[in-house]
Amino acid sequence: MTHTTTDQPARAASGAVVPVLAFAGIVVAVMQTLLVPVIKDLPQLLATAPSDATWVLTSTLLSGAVATPIMGRLGDLFGKRRMLIASLSIMVAGALVSALTSQLLLMIVGRTLQGFAMGAIPLGIGLMRDMLPREKLGSAMALMSSSIGVGGGLALPLAALIAQHADWHALFYGAAGLGVLSIVLTLLVVPESPMRAEGTFDVLGAIGLSAGLVLFLLPITKGSDWGWTSATTLGLFAAAAAVLLLWGVMELRLKAPLVDLRTTARPAVLFTNLASIMVGVSFYVVSLVLPQLLQLPKATGYGLGQSMVTAGLLVAPLGLTMMFTAPVYARLSAKYGPKITLILGMLIIAIGYGAGLGLMSAAWQSLVIAVVLGAGIGLAYSSLPALIIGAVPASETGAANGLNTLMRSIGTSVSSAVIGMVLANTAHTVGGVAVPTMHGFRLSFVIATGAVAVGLLMAFFLPGRRPAVATQLRASSEEDAHLARAEQVLRGFRGRVLAADGAPVARAKVTLIDQRGRQAGATLSSEDGSYALVVPARGAYVLAARASGHGPLASSATHAGDDRAVDVDLALPAGVVSAG
Repeated sequence: MTHTTTDQPARAASGAVVPVLAFAGIVVAVMQTLLVPVIKDLPQLLATAPSDATWVLTSTLLSGAVATPIMGRLGDLFGKRRMLIASLSIMVAGALVSALTSQLLLMIVGRTLQGFAMGAIPLGIGLMRDMLPREKLGSAMALMSSSIGVGGGLALPLAALIAQHADWHALFYGAAGLGVLSIVLTLLVVPESPMRAEGTFDVLGAIGLSAGLVLFLLPITKGSDWGWTSATTLGLFAAAAAVLLLWGVMELRLKAPLVDLRTTARPAVLFTNLASIMVGVSFYVVSLVLPQLLQLPKATGYGLGQSMVTAGLLVAPLGLTMMFTAPVYARLSAKYGPKITLILGMLIIAIGYGAGLGLMSAAWQSLVIAVVLGAGIGLAYSSLPALIIGAVPASETGAANGLNTLMRSIGTSVSSAVIGMVLANTAHTVGGVAVPTMHGFRLSFVIATGAVAVGLLMAFFLPGRRPAVATQLRASSEEDAHLARAEQVLRGFRGRVLAADGAPVARAKVTLIDQRGRQAGATLSSEDGSYALVVPARGAYVLAARASGHGPLASSATHAGDDRAVDVDLALPAGVVSAG
């Protein structure tokens, strides 16, 4: 196995890092909702059949699903900032391709490239974990996780305004401009993380996962067109099951897999990902129902007769509320833990959809629904990365959050397919045009409520937070966090990093390596040289320490796996070694 680590300290993170990374997430969301105002016009704009025009949306979904876990793993191995810039650059290239064409095939190529931007969310969360002090991490991750909803809500009215008053290609030029701005800001403000996973990139695993995801998501997104019981749909589902099963067997046998399935099977990770699917389902239902309800003519008897732009403005508070929820989440999570905030968020979502069943007769009622659901979805989305990060080693942050983001995408894909089918099957035809009915809208809200109920059940199975994690989140400074962990860490190693003369060594990098040669954790020593690392399981480990101006040290230690701390002091030999 190839070890890829760095001991170079990261450039000090400025106060602008969080808004710049959140802006990158918002850009990704803008790309996703870009074509919502012109969806119904795509067949005419591209001179193609409606069934073929849907590939413009499907291609972005598929490439985003494939790219998210892969870019997360590449970020862990080669640098999260580097992969973030690469994702945004590919998105810009795709936006320019789409801006310069009205041909279906080239448009699909451009939209496929734009899907690569989905990797920005887990990469941004990983960068935050690696750079920010603990007292800032909760609200920062909450904002980053919610940025996809924020961007979607804000982009909808703006995209509608552009589509009404300018050539529709201007949407892509605008997306490319935002992407370039995000790249420039990232280069200027965001330092590269010093954290690296140890291993090589699993090419076969990436190919297998990509094939399995495409085979699974393709019939979900096209099942309504092909028929849910057609040979094509059922055949693709069967092929997806076979490919993903073989991929899983292969991943379990590799020392450096693309996705560590053993880690993924931990209750904290497994039930978080299952809950993420349900949150994704509930999030997308409101995005599909409210704009249609608002824009249907009043002559239908239940439509609210609003313009495209007004409908976008009435739904926009969904994203704004998610953004303002981030600091509230940080305080709630610090006091009660991310599990409780996830449960609270899903309860608010359930209340929003339940109340929404009777709040569909006026435009202002749609605004109320958007605000309530935005608060619930904001709390739920904000909790997910904290739950994942608390359950995986630092070296796997990008890949683990990439998988979690993929779970949300699967949820939105399932939601799109199911709600699309419900609205189509409950529609009535007027003058040859299928018009959604109030029964279909209400049934969609019932489905969303059911999805949240399942998500709540998954959340109750999540383990409670450990005291060490709670202490980290409440620490008042980076140094306090290190000291608190050294004093109260459970099931791990703690001690001090010392120089040859016995003096404490500050900001030494201490890496925990398991029996398989993989990095199981890493930290920096505090000002008095103290460090603390939690072990994932019982067994023998190697504690490797390095610091500028000192020689490296590797010390063997064993932990019984019980809830106690093993004291191990690390004395660095004299000498100067070059970093890297």
